Amino acid sequence: MLELGSKGGYEPLLASLHATPPVTEPNSEPWSIKRVLAWATDDFKRRGNKSARLDAELLLSEALGFDRIKLIVEAERPLADDELSRYRDLIKRRRASEPIAYILGRREFFALPMRVDRRVLIPRPDTEILVETALQGTRDQHLYGRMLDLCTGSGCVAIAFAKERPTWRVTAVDLSADAAAVARENVQRAGVVHNVAVLEGDLFAALPEGAQFELITANPPYIPSADIAGLDPDVRDFEPRLALDGGADGLDVTRRLVSAAMGYLSPGGLLALEGGFDQAPAVAELLGQAGFGQITRSKDLAGVERVVSGRRSL
Repeated sequence: MLELGSKGGYEPLLASLHATPPVTEPNSEPWSIKRVLAWATDDFKRRGNKSARLDAELLLSEALGFDRIKLIVEAERPLADDELSRYRDLIKRRRASEPIAYILGRREFFALPMRVDRRVLIPRPDTEILVETALQGTRDQHLYGRMLDLCTGSGCVAIAFAKERPTWRVTAVDLSADAAAVARENVQRAGVVHNVAVLEGDLFAALPEGAQFELITANPPYIPSADIAGLDPDVRDFEPRLALDGGADGLDVTRRLVSAAMGYLSPGGLLALEGGFDQAPAVAELLGQAGFGQITRSKDLAGVERVVSGRRSL
């Protein structure tokens, strides 16, 4: 039988459960929501998880099928064996460094729920700056325009923009057929089928001849190849390398994109690109060399110059 320490702490319990998530044993103290959350949080912390409590709550909410507020309201409720079993399975996946977003199958982006799995990059809050830059840069054309989102992945950027500009025509492109399938599912779930089309292909090669756009956005792969091995396991071992690896200096796809973009932008059109934490100067230089004007750098919440944009002249 597992018992708490005399001071009510969890040290003896954690020592007994070092390798295995909790189970219910005869005559043991019930595994309440409060108790199992404390156990899981401590377990994750000991494994170096920087969001231990949040992860423990999200996984338990998933196992029980209700929101995190209810975890507080029903903190003393004992868990049934089948509920504990589901929670153990989720804990094991997180222990193996699988990202929470993949375990849950979803990630919120721009206040929109996005379906995600290992076929696509997990949307990050930093990428919301790309959407904000696109909206701000096209504010004078809010009634109608054409947008192209390259390297669309889950489709999060294209969908977030389309929700804000329902009268625009949006084209989303990805080289990966698997990613395009996820993007199409998200387009349907978000209710933007009427103004978002998802294509498969290598950047502009997927487009019909003569295609023109008032806005082009992209979150291309921009991690230098040599840096991939040093990424956190939940990124390196789970997220698609195709969406991460940007070549020797991280800018292989960005160079190709910038060099061709001018031919697909209408006069005055905007190109906005996400990049790595130290890449803004190099990306800005690429835009300047390609003939773009009004080049700006937009910072994310951490103060990193995350998005670089420029315009084709009128």
